[in-house]
Amino acid sequence: MANHKSALKRIRNSETKRLRNRYQHKTARNAMKKFKELTTKAEAEKMFPEVVSMIDRLAKKNIIHDNKASNLKSNMAKHVAAL
Repeated sequence: MANHKSALKRIRNSETKRLRNRYQHKTARNAMKKFKELTTKAEAEKMFPEVVSMIDRLAKKNIIHDNKASNLKSNMAKHVAAL
């Protein structure tokens, strides 16, 4: 166990951030899953900006890598175009 006050605070902060990151990542993954299940182009075009925004936020906060975010967005754009 940590002995310094700053180390204890760091443990608390990192746990809080870890839980927040997990929540945001899981929420985005669920949104992507729902997006992939859409069958109508109108619905997909409506939901596309929301999901892209979620992915961009994850990349900005370094929860996912920038290149992974680009790949995810590209695949979703292909999905919309294919509908």
